Amino acid sequence: MHVVPVPALKDNYSYLIIDDKKNEAALVDPVEPGKILPLVSQGGFKLTALLTTHHHWDHSGGNIEVVSKHPGLLVYGADARIPEINYVIKDGEQFQIGSLTVTPFMTIGHTKGSVSFYVTDGDQKALFTGDTMFIGGCGRFFEGTGEDMYHSLIEVIGSLPSDTLIYCGHEYTLQNLKFANTVDPNNPALHQKWAQCQQQPINVPSILGEEKQYNPFMRVNEPALKAATKKDNPVEVMQELRNLKDNFQ
Repeated sequence: MHVVPVPALKDNYSYLIIDDKKNEAALVDPVEPGKILPLVSQGGFKLTALLTTHHHWDHSGGNIEVVSKHPGLLVYGADARIPEINYVIKDGEQFQIGSLTVTPFMTIGHTKGSVSFYVTDGDQKALFTGDTMFIGGCGRFFEGTGEDMYHSLIEVIGSLPSDTLIYCGHEYTLQNLKFANTVDPNNPALHQKWAQCQQQPINVPSILGEEKQYNPFMRVNEPALKAATKKDNPVEVMQELRNLKDNFQ
């Protein structure tokens, strides 16, 4: 498996997933088709699927053009608001892209139809999170609650293998880590990640096991985050962290 991050719009990421064994490919949230489709044609890959993490236009807005240029694509998602969707996923129901195994997980919180796609190829593991989880952060709770996001981040994503690579939908890393420093200021792993990210404009992918060390939304059971939010219940910690982040400048 080979994953190509493609910067789009102001700070989006779209992704090209390539199955090297069968020369098949899938796109994740190709909001600007003109930037990602040439990579498909140049590589000579057979494009078979489009994975849409949620309905927001900056993720699904390219679907119509992609499908018009590649008729017959399977368009996976979990929300009727997604343009061109023709395969509604079931939570945990696996499907194949060539020799790659894809497991979609409902990760509600940002929207009611948010999905994270877990793709495996032997020992390789990648999770495409859309706006559910960012490097050092998570998405706004537009259609969900702290309880929803706790389930999505801690119980679903957090249960995956620690070496899973995280491919998120936006490059918000520096702002996320800046906020994290205000609620978890004595965290050496966070300081190390902050220093590392000063040196590089593109930070995807991150590693799930490392996210658990510096991402405050993955650390809601930790005493430092409970103290920072003045909450003890981890669901309430999650909600209060999001409240604080929403008002962070």
